[in-house]
Amino acid sequence: MSGVIELYDTTLRDGMQGEGMSLSAAEKLRVAHRLDELGVDLIEAGFPSSNPKELELFSLLEHERFDHARIAAFGMTRRRDTSAEDDPALRVLAECFAPVCTLVGKTWALHLEKVVRVDRAENLRMIAESVAFLVAEGKRVVYDAEHFFDGYADDPRYSLECLRAAIDAGADTVVCCDTNGGTLPHAVEAAMADVVAALGGAGAPRIGIHTHDDTGCAVANTLAAVRCGADHVQGTVNGYGERCGNANLITIIPNLQLKLGHEVVTEAQLAQLGPTAGYVAELLNFTPDPDAPYVGRNAFAHKGGMHVAGVAADPATFEHIDPEVVGNRRELLISELSGKGTVQARDREEGMDVDDATAARIVERVKELEHRGYHYEAADGSFELLLLKETGEYEPLFTLEAWRVIVEKRADGRVETEATIKIWVPPAEGGMSQRFVRTAEGNGPVNALDRALRDALGEIHPHLRDLELVNFKVRILDETKGTEAVTRVLLDTSDGERVWGSIGVSENVIESSWEALVDSLEHGMRIARRGDGAGVAAVAPSRP
Repeated sequence: MSGVIELYDTTLRDGMQGEGMSLSAAEKLRVAHRLDELGVDLIEAGFPSSNPKELELFSLLEHERFDHARIAAFGMTRRRDTSAEDDPALRVLAECFAPVCTLVGKTWALHLEKVVRVDRAENLRMIAESVAFLVAEGKRVVYDAEHFFDGYADDPRYSLECLRAAIDAGADTVVCCDTNGGTLPHAVEAAMADVVAALGGAGAPRIGIHTHDDTGCAVANTLAAVRCGADHVQGTVNGYGERCGNANLITIIPNLQLKLGHEVVTEAQLAQLGPTAGYVAELLNFTPDPDAPYVGRNAFAHKGGMHVAGVAADPATFEHIDPEVVGNRRELLISELSGKGTVQARDREEGMDVDDATAARIVERVKELEHRGYHYEAADGSFELLLLKETGEYEPLFTLEAWRVIVEKRADGRVETEATIKIWVPPAEGGMSQRFVRTAEGNGPVNALDRALRDALGEIHPHLRDLELVNFKVRILDETKGTEAVTRVLLDTSDGERVWGSIGVSENVIESSWEALVDSLEHGMRIARRGDGAGVAAVAPSRP
């Protein structure tokens, strides 16, 4: 084994088997380039002959230049009763441009009996002949031993024979796969120790690990294998994959580098973990997991007063690493649990410096509002405006005269919504406020109000027209009151680089939506005036 751990990403193939996963060939190409920039060594692009999309992807990849990564094509060992030279799928692998071919083969007797329907000797020949054929065609071959740990539990000797058959035929790397995701770390460690003892040593091939997360142990199993000597690690971005997903490379990479001392990427690449995780999630139209280790929005979020005080004194008291190392940032969450130290820390983030008495008053105000249904840890934009109001520094973006919404359902089934607003807007450079009356149609009351308001404000502040509402959540706070219940609306708004939250609470869902909408635009206006992004709680992933 080499001693240097090789990173192998299978997002474009194994990851795409998860529910709701779909990328065009062009989008997959963009992901491949982001993985290359991240420092991934091998990118598995999929089956070059499985469908038209894969054919298009391989056609695109053939003409692309990657600074670091190499492309791997994926396939299976030859069919039974067919020679490797005559197997159409193996010939496609041999003829494709990819310098690396990954072959999956059987290891578990249950699959030989129920799926492939061959005896053990024939399975060994299928492995050896398939590997030898591709090696003779000039390919580097990675052999994935499917269901290795189930096979090892059933018959350790035969599972090792399968790996040995691939190695003797010229496989550069053999990978032990926990295909069902049902193996626990202690079992992985015992099996991998046996594999490394039997196959390792000077001049030996790489020994790899490929795990799934059906027991929640994919990352732990991967690390256990590395501790035993595995030097080839497979996984996907954000752990995407079939059923419960694959091992999450975004978690594995910092664990290898920051916890186990393996230098797998550069420091600059490590700092791209957060942006890369967000980029791929957004490309898939998924909401990034806020609780993801290292890169999630909550990974370095502090809510309790004791935690905030500790972090203020020394971040190491409650943070296991510096969040910026992995492209993340610290968050100080405001809630009814916060003390004045939390408020003062947030004030400093916003460029303000309040005294103890003011901070205590703000804490009491937050407690009062959260008792009514507000939730400021999810609404950083609204909280900043609250700080300004409590310190007397708030300047409204406009003054409301009135707004009205009309919803009409017609006999033909069509529903039309129209909103009219009347506001007074101060000019950008002083002077008398100007009255604006705007009417807009929308696909609902909030959309119509949003269009009308931004149309009016855009006359003075054109950039507000470019802000985008990226999330809209409504929650009933007292279900026992039915349609009379208080509703809470949370909006997430983006300017293309940053995302901030705003909140509204009212018995009237349109009124609570209006409140959140106004806060979102006022906070966006403050960001534009500052021009530095200070006070923004969440950094949006780069837009594709």
